[in-house]
Amino acid sequence: MLASVLVIDDEKSIRLTLKEILEEEGYLVETAQDIKEAKEKISKAYFHTLILDLWLPDGLGFELIEYTKKNLPDANIIVITGHGKIEDAVKAIREGAYDFIEKPFSTERLLLSLRRAVEDVLKKRQMFQEMDQLIGESPQMLQVKELIRKVSQSDASVLILGESGTGKELVARLIHKLSNRKDGPFVDINCASLPDELLEAELFGYEKGAFTSATSRKQGKLELSHGGTLFLDEIGDMSLKAQAKLLRVLETKSFTRLGGTQVIHSDFRLVSASNKDIKKQMQEGSFREDLYYRIAVFTITLPPLRERGKDIILLAEHFLNYFSTKYARPTPYLTENAKEILLSYPWKGNVRELKNLMERIVILHPGDKIDERFLSGLLNPLNRPNLESLLSYNDLKKARQEFEKMFIEAKLKEYNYDVKKVSEVIGIDLSNLYRKIRNYNIPIKSA
Repeated sequence: MLASVLVIDDEKSIRLTLKEILEEEGYLVETAQDIKEAKEKISKAYFHTLILDLWLPDGLGFELIEYTKKNLPDANIIVITGHGKIEDAVKAIREGAYDFIEKPFSTERLLLSLRRAVEDVLKKRQMFQEMDQLIGESPQMLQVKELIRKVSQSDASVLILGESGTGKELVARLIHKLSNRKDGPFVDINCASLPDELLEAELFGYEKGAFTSATSRKQGKLELSHGGTLFLDEIGDMSLKAQAKLLRVLETKSFTRLGGTQVIHSDFRLVSASNKDIKKQMQEGSFREDLYYRIAVFTITLPPLRERGKDIILLAEHFLNYFSTKYARPTPYLTENAKEILLSYPWKGNVRELKNLMERIVILHPGDKIDERFLSGLLNPLNRPNLESLLSYNDLKKARQEFEKMFIEAKLKEYNYDVKKVSEVIGIDLSNLYRKIRNYNIPIKSA
């Protein structure tokens, strides 16, 4: 990929000299003599890096640093100036410049700084592209994305917490892809799906004859993850016996296969995930405290889908587009009433449940419009998640009141908030229905 560079300097000779040198090095180069011309070029084209003289005819380069950070947020800026003041260098770096070089400078020094600046930009752009997989603009998800960016640049262990279906494995894979280990293997194992004996064999591997069915040597996940990332999903389901063995490996990064004597060293980064409250498990004695501090140098908590607001719609539309392409069907759209149903639904299965629903819609839906009636039918008119919440009540009066509220809300939606019609259908007096609506604080929309 060719990198584009904008050189901003009021001296024509410097602009032309830098343009010639950089083009010989394979860069695409534009020049500008002042802040005004630079802004015009930035507004029309993308530049990976700017080479900026701080002292320009129409102002100081600090103004352009601020402008660039707003309009080309991932671009880098190398400041050059003949008015060498340490205060200017400190201010430029503080305001977002990548590097500061005093005139006169050597070509080698500038080219080295430019190469590093461009490499940094390409790395940031790749990171942004990878992050696009993690759909969501809610405050909670923006915090998650920022934390992923930070932790991926280290080699520290990460524990990802969240309910089932929130995307823990996706986050683990993103951390791997954005890390320095991205070219190494990503090896995963689900700790909840295997009994102790099989989990130990999967992790450590075994030699031929280690047990009855061990007819040949097998490398374990610990060995296979050398140079890459080991992802332990549902680590909260690991037994105390298995936890003790894992702790020893994390302390030494060495182990032996089952039935073997050779000590094997493995260099891996550990990422773990759980849908359980690990700290509560520690208090109950079912999870080792010393292991927790080994696996949770960083903790990322994924919010449940029901708390992510309009992310639900972004995800729903993304999945509709994805499955429409997959099945070669026209992409249907959600009506506003259908969107309201999605926003109010509890999503016990989180993103996984929403994804499955959108796939069913693309396969089953005959038209181009997904309306409230069709969506309600797929989500089950009995609304099982709400029924489960009713059955959780021990007080019959409270359960009856909650059901009455749900029933009235459902009928109001069904008859487009025509209160008079609803009173006739459910067989109660209109004034009585209005009183219940007020008591239950049910919002009424225009019919």
